[in-house]
Amino acid sequence: MPTTHSAPSAWLTQEAFDRLQAELTRLSGPGRAEIVSKIEQARQEGDLKENGGYHAAKDEQGKIEARIRQLSEMLRNARVGEAPADDGVVEQGMVVVATIAGDKTTFLLGSREVGAGDLEVFSERSALGEAIMGKQIGDKLSYLAPNGREIAVEIISAKPYVS
Repeated sequence: MPTTHSAPSAWLTQEAFDRLQAELTRLSGPGRAEIVSKIEQARQEGDLKENGGYHAAKDEQGKIEARIRQLSEMLRNARVGEAPADDGVVEQGMVVVATIAGDKTTFLLGSREVGAGDLEVFSERSALGEAIMGKQIGDKLSYLAPNGREIAVEIISAKPYVS
């Protein structure tokens, strides 16, 4: 039986999902119309080679289209509001307290799009996130940081995030 590969799902709170859905709606509708209007106005100013307004508007259009693709993919695959089990196993949507390289650190493991206030957010796809996924309270491990250094980690606690 062939396997299908889908994008990994991101854990989002309902509030984050709604906020991102509203952003996608705005960018897909009024945002696109506004940038098309800017491009058309700049185009009417003449020589496109030396038209800074035209080039800036085209650059902005590229950024908007990239964000639309990013949001569409994220929202299509999102796990919304499902709080993970409070079983001490590290997974998306957990507030983790860990000693990392000797420093006690508290962070949310999940999408930066959640917007967890003052709480630092680490992606489950980061080197740290990949290393601690599925680990349990009391586990000690190390992972290879992007800079090539080996970093020691001890999981102190893991509790479901509550906004």
